[in-house]
Amino acid sequence: MTRKAQLRRVQRALEQAYGRQRWWPARTQFEVILGAYLTQNTSWKNVERAVGNLRSAGKLSLGGVRGLRLQELEKLVRPSGYFRQKAARLKRFVEFLDARYDGSLTRMFGRARTSHAAMMGLRQELLELNGVGPETADSILLYAGGLPVFVVDAYTRRVLDRHGILPYSAPYEAVRRLFEQTFRGRNPAQTFNELHALYVSVGKTHCGRQAECDGCPLQPFLSPKQRARLASTPSAAKRQSA
Repeated sequence: MTRKAQLRRVQRALEQAYGRQRWWPARTQFEVILGAYLTQNTSWKNVERAVGNLRSAGKLSLGGVRGLRLQELEKLVRPSGYFRQKAARLKRFVEFLDARYDGSLTRMFGRARTSHAAMMGLRQELLELNGVGPETADSILLYAGGLPVFVVDAYTRRVLDRHGILPYSAPYEAVRRLFEQTFRGRNPAQTFNELHALYVSVGKTHCGRQAECDGCPLQPFLSPKQRARLASTPSAAKRQSA
C-alpha cells in the first residue's frame, strides 16, 4: 500500500471514529494567532487560562495587546509558561503586522490568498519572526487565515511513525508536502483543518508519548510486528502486568 493510500485509510477511520472537529477553538483570527504562540511548550489548558486573563482584562484583541506595556502582557499570559518570551514574541508580531500590513490581518491574509507564491511568501515572513517555527506559522496560516497549509505536530508524527508511514524524524517539509499532495481537492483548507484536528484527537487519546492502543480506531492497521513493538513499551508492559 502506498503512503498516500495509507493516509487516506487513516483519514476515513478517524472521521468515522471522531466526526467533525470544528477546530480551532477561538472567536477571532487574532485569538487563533495568540493561541498559536501561547501553546508552544505547554498544554492547551494553560493556554485557555492565559486567554481567559486577556479576555477578562478586555485585552484579547490586536489593539488590546498593542496598548499593553510588556510587563502587563507578561502578567496576563503567565499561566502559559515562558511568559516573558511569549509576551515579547506577541509584541513583535503586532509590530510586524503594523509595519508590513498597516495593522490589518485582513490585508495580510488577503494578499496571501492571491496566489500560492504569495501564501508561501507570508509563510516565510512569519518564519523570520522570533519564536515562529513551521508548526506555529502553519497554524496561523491554516486556522487564522483559512489558507491551504497542513500543520504537522508531534501527534501526527507519532501516528505516521508507529504505522510505518514515515519515521518520526522525517523533515517537517516532507511530511507537510505528503499531506498536501494527498489531500488537495475542492476545499483543501477545510480538509487540512479537519484532518489535523483529527490527528490531535487520536493523539491525545491514544498516541501520546506512550502508545495507548486499546480502543484506538487505528489499531486494526498495525502489523503484528508493530503491535509487538508498541506492546513492549514501558507503559504497555506495566498495564499487562497489572
